[in-house]
Amino acid sequence: MALEYKRLSDRILFALELAVEQDDISIADHLVAAMEQAITRATGGQGFVERRELAPEYDAVLSQYDELKANQGK
Repeated sequence: MALEYKRLSDRILFALELAVEQDDISIADHLVAAMEQAITRATGGQGFVERRELAPEYDAVLSQYDELKANQGK
């Protein structure tokens, strides 16, 4: 992972990558919720528009997480 650990969400992302690698869907579920909360906290109120783009690493691990969820129970 090329990200620097500047934000809490960066550290959560690293843990999420490990959980997905280990096929630990239960922990991954918690980490996705925590990451979403860390990314969206302290955002504006009504009418707020997110202008920040997530690093490609976030999209990649969230895609892997979605794939893991889809394959759960197969």
